[in-house]
Formats: sequence, C-alpha cells, structure tokens
Amino acid sequence: MARMRTAEAVVESLARNGIDTLYALPGVHNDHLFDALHKADGRIRVIHARHEQTAAYMALGAALATGKPQVFSVVPGPGLLNASAALLTAWGLNAPVLALVGQIPSFAIDQGHGHLHEIPDQLGLLRHLTKFAERIRAPYEAPALVNAAIRAALSGRPRPVALECGIDTWAAQAEVAFPPIEPPLKPPVDAEAVARAAKILGEAARPIIVVGSGAQDAAAELRAVAEALNAPVVSFRRGRGILPTSHPLAVSFTEGNRYWKDADAVLAVGTRLYWPQTAWGVEASLPVVRIDIDPEEPPRFRHPACAIVGDAAPVLRALAAALPAHNRARDRAEEMAGHRAWFAERIGRLQPQLDFLHAIRAALPADGIFVEDVTQIGFASRLAFPVEHPRCFLSGGYQDNLGWAFGTALGAQAALPGRKVVAAVGDGGFMYQAGEFATAMRHNLPVVAVVFDDGAFGNVRRIQKEQYGNRLIASDLTNPDFVKFAESFGARAWRATTPGAVEAALREALAAGKPGLIHVPVGEMPSPWDMILLPRVRGEASPRPNLP
Repeated sequence: MARMRTAEAVVESLARNGIDTLYALPGVHNDHLFDALHKADGRIRVIHARHEQTAAYMALGAALATGKPQVFSVVPGPGLLNASAALLTAWGLNAPVLALVGQIPSFAIDQGHGHLHEIPDQLGLLRHLTKFAERIRAPYEAPALVNAAIRAALSGRPRPVALECGIDTWAAQAEVAFPPIEPPLKPPVDAEAVARAAKILGEAARPIIVVGSGAQDAAAELRAVAEALNAPVVSFRRGRGILPTSHPLAVSFTEGNRYWKDADAVLAVGTRLYWPQTAWGVEASLPVVRIDIDPEEPPRFRHPACAIVGDAAPVLRALAAALPAHNRARDRAEEMAGHRAWFAERIGRLQPQLDFLHAIRAALPADGIFVEDVTQIGFASRLAFPVEHPRCFLSGGYQDNLGWAFGTALGAQAALPGRKVVAAVGDGGFMYQAGEFATAMRHNLPVVAVVFDDGAFGNVRRIQKEQYGNRLIASDLTNPDFVKFAESFGARAWRATTPGAVEAALREALAAGKPGLIHVPVGEMPSPWDMILLPRVRGEASPRPNLP
C-alpha cells in the first residue's frame, strides 16, 4: 500500500489496465488529475482537443480502430454535455470508451447550490449513456472502480462506461492498494446450440450470412464458415472488411436484399439484423441462426430458430468444426454472377460519388482507415467503397450524427500512428469540428480531410426539393475558403475538382505525413437511398423505418 491522492490512484490504475493515452479538455474541476498525469512522467500521453466533443470523439475513434478501451476526460456539466453525443454514439457502436468526468465539491453534489458547472443528477445522466457508471468517493476506491469500469466495458457486448469524481475528492489522500485486474467475462460456447445451427445451415440449399461489428475480431473464423457453406456474406457499415470486399463471397448491402428473397437459411453474426427484420421481411418458415454476445439481441425483433450467445470467434470455430457432418455441396456461381452484374450496373449510375470513392481507394493503402461522415460520399461509401480489413471503415451507425468524422479520424490516427487515415466529409459536417485542425497540428496527427463542398446540408436540401415542393429552408450554407482555412493552421491544402485530381492530391497529402485538407467543390449528387431503403421481398415485416 502507498499513500496517494485519488488522482494519482486513478492514473496508476489506468496505466495498469494498459491505457496509454488520455483524450481531454482540461478545466478547474480536474486540475488535480492533470497534475497527477504530469507527475506520471509520460506513462499516459495526454492529447488535448479544442472542444469536449472532439476529446470524446477521439477516444471513440481510437476504440473503433483498435478494439481496445480508450479514455477521455472532461469537466462536469457543460463539458459532459458537449461530449455526450460521442458517448451516445459509442453506445450505438459498441465501443469500449471510458468517460472520466469531473464533479463539483462532493458535499454539494445534487444540492442545487449553483456551483460552477453544476448539473442535477450527473451520475444519473451518465447511467443513461453507459453500461456502468459510478462515483469515486475516496482514494482507496479508485483502483477497484477503474478496474471494474474497464472490465465492464469489455465484458459481453462492449459499450461505454463512466466514472465521475468531485473536485475535492481528486485531491484527497489515503492509503491505496491495487487489486489484481480480472479479465473480461466471456460466455462459454454452447455446444448443443452450435450443433443445431450446423444442421440448419448445412442442410440449406441457399444459405446467406449477414455480419456486423460483433464479428470484427473473428475475420478468419467467419471466412472459414462462409467458404464451407459457399454462402454470400452481406455486410453494411461496420461489418465491412470482415470478409474482404474482394472475396468472391462478399456482397454489398444492396445485393443482400436480393439474396434475402430466396434464402432458405440465414446466419447472422454480431449484427442487430435490423434492416432485414424491419423492412425486408421474415416469415416463420425462414430459419435464422443468430450468434451474438449480448443475450438480449437475438430475440429483440423475433425469436430466431437458433440463438447462440457467445463471442463470435470461438463460436464460429466450433460451427466450422460441426458443419462437415451436415454440409451439402452448393454451386451458386451463376446466381452470384447475376446479382453482381446487376449491382455493378446499378451502382455505376451513382456518379460522381463512385468515381471519387475509387480515387480515394486508389490512393489509400489497403490497411488505411476511411472515416465516413453523414454526407453524399459517405452514403455511397457504405455500399461501394472497397474494404479489405476489419476496423478500416469507420461509420457512425444508427446514431449517424452529422459532424462526427473528423474528430473520430484524429483519434484513430493517434491510436495507430503508422496507419494512413482519411476523413470523407461534407462542408456541413466538417464545420462541426473544423477548428480541430489546431489539434491535428499540435499533436502531429496526419489525418487528411477530403471536404466535398456543395454549399448546403445536401441531404436536407434534396428532401425539401423532392418531398416538400422545393420549399427550401435552413439548408444553404456559407463556407470559408477551405484551402486558406487549413493553411492558416500551417496545414497543407489542395483544391481538386475531378476524381483524378483528388487521387493525385491525396497521394501527395498521405506521402507528406502531415495534416492535410483537400477541398472538392461539387454540385448536387444523385440519391443513393433507393439502394439503402430497400423493399420488402418476403414474408412479414415490421413497420418501415422512418428515414429519408
């Protein structure tokens, strides 16, 4: 045991849990924490942003890119509220992010005294956004609470967690012991359920596989099962790259709708299976096998024929071993060639988005990280951007919060400094965090932002034009000169008006190894939504999602 302040105990506990970076925006409530970080002599690197939203988005980006827990720290009240969109997104994306949040003096919490940054029931708010949230009340509590928070973030379905600490508690001193770190909880493989699944899938003539982010650490195992079944693998957004899109069995989300129509068995791995179950249609006779580490997920919309609660990698290994006893031969080459040709013709009309995506792909290395914002290029990328590895396509998931991408890309870059990172953003979303070019320059984070500028919130404007009689309101934007804007921070910048020019500029920017911006003036782009909001093709469907 050693006598130390709460702040020192927290820093030591974070380091013992493998945390090497803290994303933060400092403030008086957390001064003792930052003093402890300084005294820790670089064991934990501090990357400070210019806004709390970016500190949290950076932790999120680092978690998404690595799969490892990441930590951000902000002051209470407005600091936490500024960071809350990233916490909400971390929840939706199953990201192990720890929010380390300051508090007013412990004797005044929830008393309504009007202290600086006071907010009623901050801990209750945190519990709405996380799977684990507690208050550190004394130095000796800190190590166990840090361990518990990180273990909770990684146990079962990964999700954000939080700890708050009062300004006076950070400075309190006591004897502190550091308990051993327990590994995350992992459910055992249910051999009986695996055997049932192998029989269902092995006997099917036209099985398909749908993968989501829960399979990101099971790429080899997923590939083995897919090849054994000769089954097309449908992915969307965070499932992309688990099976390389160059693999013959990898199919787009849009193609998946066509395969779904004729499937006689479905294997869903680490996915909510949201779109097929809410829009595409499922009848009781279609056997669905669900593999998910969250026991609440498989029956959320309807009960599957077989639910296997467990970590994707060991379950898929067991499934691959069980399949030969039931598996039949399948020749689906003609079927797949037909669907692929249909999709190539259909997606080829999505111009200029497709050519711009091809240009970015040509310049970005295969292990480079592509972060898409809520923008026209981003929507198209969910269908058509080639992805060869897991965790290389970062997408906002069902929160789909405009403006998330640049800070998220900075975090991915900070966590993986040897990798190339590109953020594809629109002019509307980019301005949410554009000032973080200061952070990129300060901490030498060589993210390249490719800003597609149509002078509007483009999706909003198109909806108003097409669905509201061209009654345009609050959708047009006034923008800076983006090239001069980036250069004012000391960053390099280019203006490119064609896909070829984008590729050339991006190659130069990535080679420079410095923060960069490519400004791409564009006009109105065709809608991709008919390839995302796909029709019901069988059986029953839940009410159609209310989306553009």
